[in-house]
Amino acid sequence: MFKGQTIWAVIHTGGFAMYVLLFCSILSIAVILERIIYYRKKSRAKRVDFIKSVKSEFDAGRASRAVEICRQVDTPFSKVAQAGLMLSGHEEKTISEAMEREITIETIKLERFTTIVGTIGSTAVYIGLFGTVLGIIRAFHDISTAGAGGISVVIGGISEALVCTAAGLLVAIPAVITYNYFIRRIDNFVADMDLCASELMDLLCTKRG
Repeated sequence: MFKGQTIWAVIHTGGFAMYVLLFCSILSIAVILERIIYYRKKSRAKRVDFIKSVKSEFDAGRASRAVEICRQVDTPFSKVAQAGLMLSGHEEKTISEAMEREITIETIKLERFTTIVGTIGSTAVYIGLFGTVLGIIRAFHDISTAGAGGISVVIGGISEALVCTAAGLLVAIPAVITYNYFIRRIDNFVADMDLCASELMDLLCTKRG
């Protein structure tokens, strides 16, 4: 039915809902790309290797060098470790609370914009259905106004209206898949931060003992 038509012609056929879905699609892609780049940047270092380096410097009495390693490694767990090392010599509760606050701060950064993708994934289908309903209403209204038509006219109008549903699915499915992927990545980051905080606390307590 849309043979020979441009993508803009198909979008125009779908009506207002198609423009909303187009905006959602562009926004979703932008957020997805930004988050993927951000997560890749924040996962270049391995926690095990990082802890070994910090422990080596700290055991050698070079606490300032251990802090410098934390500053050089741009990962969430390095920020947590830095927060703990900066308070070396303080009460365990003070150090633990500082690292917990840093975990919260880094988690907020990791979760930034992800709700946009999740919202688009959960609502795009309904936007498409809304456009389809409006398209069907418009098709029947045109037929009643013209006073002529038949099953072919009705089917043609409905098939054009269903473009919105197809577009809604096309936007929603990748958004839902990517959102679930983001949640998994965030959980992994949080687990690394928790483990790093625990390992650093053991290191500081051992050194104090």
